[in-house]
Amino acid sequence: MSQTSLLDPARTALVIVDLQNDFITPGGAYDRGGAATPEAQALPARVAPIAQSLKAAGGFVAASQFTLWPDANGEPMISPHLKQLRPFLRRGDFVAGTEGHATVAALAKHVDVSVWKVAYSAFFNTQLDWVLRRAGIETVAVCGIVTNGGVASTARDAHMRDYRVLVLSDGCAAPNVAAHDAALADLRTVGEIVTCEAFAGRIAS
Repeated sequence: MSQTSLLDPARTALVIVDLQNDFITPGGAYDRGGAATPEAQALPARVAPIAQSLKAAGGFVAASQFTLWPDANGEPMISPHLKQLRPFLRRGDFVAGTEGHATVAALAKHVDVSVWKVAYSAFFNTQLDWVLRRAGIETVAVCGIVTNGGVASTARDAHMRDYRVLVLSDGCAAPNVAAHDAALADLRTVGEIVTCEAFAGRIAS
């Protein structure tokens, strides 16, 4: 491995997109609605060692948490397209500060900063960019769910903000393999596609 391929951990952040209890944990909103997938549920065990390694090397870990804000009557303010896709979402799902809203425990212990988001991208209407720049971050490695949704949007927004972008191919998942593979192929125009193992191997100690 050439020296130029190594990453400076002090200037590298892992951005974990939406690996929350309501999305992937048994008993969460998506599990209740039959929309939790085994591929997504397998991600925390794969991503946690990467987050731990980056932290140990002096890197930064951020997480986004999809959030459904309640209206004045306590009902979730759900975008029409999401309501059509996920009619099972109900009062109490993805509410800020609840157990369902939280990043899964295996990852939460490694997270430096969490941002609450209302759309696909972890940058949209959040303070993620401000935090990363304050932390001196130049390289962003994106993982989480879904590859063709939150991951793709976050990676593209990071690219537009002039971060060096990596997408962890086996650190994210989509509803099906075809969508996952197509999204990764498309994201090659804005960043590098690497495995979790390859990313860990490029962290300079």
